[in-house]
Amino acid sequence: MTTRYEYAIDFDAIEAVDVHTHVEIDGCGHRSLDDELMAASEKYFKSGEERTPSIESIAEHYRQRNMAAIVFTVDAHAGSGHSPNSVEEIAEKAAAHNDVLIPFGSVDPWQGKSAVRRARRLVDEFGVKGFKFHPSMQDFSPNDRRFYPLYDTLSETGVPVLFHTGQTGIGAGLPGGHGIKLRYSDPMLLDDVAADFPDLTIIMAHPAVPWIDSQIAIATHKANVYIDLSGWSPKYFPPQLVRAANTMLKSKVLFGSDFPVIQVDRWMKDFANLEIKPEVRPLIFKDNALRVLGVQRP
Repeated sequence: MTTRYEYAIDFDAIEAVDVHTHVEIDGCGHRSLDDELMAASEKYFKSGEERTPSIESIAEHYRQRNMAAIVFTVDAHAGSGHSPNSVEEIAEKAAAHNDVLIPFGSVDPWQGKSAVRRARRLVDEFGVKGFKFHPSMQDFSPNDRRFYPLYDTLSETGVPVLFHTGQTGIGAGLPGGHGIKLRYSDPMLLDDVAADFPDLTIIMAHPAVPWIDSQIAIATHKANVYIDLSGWSPKYFPPQLVRAANTMLKSKVLFGSDFPVIQVDRWMKDFANLEIKPEVRPLIFKDNALRVLGVQRP
């Protein structure tokens, strides 16, 4: 029997919403990456066995910090040849921890009509609150019109979509980067999608190095586009991104860690040292995310 997710989070009481948290293993022990990619990723990020906590452990991790977290995996079967860990399990287990976890779905864009049907089912039957895409891992150009029927459906559901942008640690240091193409994660490709689907809320994940100026321009120009700050320690943020987050993009920037790749405590400690205005910090930590999620607060 499918368990449909419903919010049980006290959004007034929590201190932050981490919009970028990976679930990299399922209950059957199947991991989100093949062994070679996982080893390369662990080397790149200097992480180890802590890379694959269970969803129950993730829930407790955020509960202890009085935070909520958006959790997801990436279905990149066609692009990588590696079957994903269970998206449905993430949604169902998030429902069991709905005081702290918010599930996002993922579908393989190359599945065509099947991806469209599955996306609708994940929203209607499992209650997922958004979708995650990684164009470089999934080996697709986001602005290719072959994928527009999928965006049509996602726009109709009203849920946000989170796209990886910029450099990726997945495949880093391997010959040919394990075949992963960085150009698919150029945020300018998402500018086309944002223009063609103005009702689709798009989050560009990570400071999009080496395209950070393009990313800032897109988020400034398109009302339906946001940036999450995951994947980098804040002490390495490009200075123009910090300036934009403090000023013209203060309502468009979201807290994200990339846990468990980057530990939440480390991210928060480094962010505390940035010159971010006191009135902007709560926007980044929580308020902007609640608006993106469509959460109505009393």
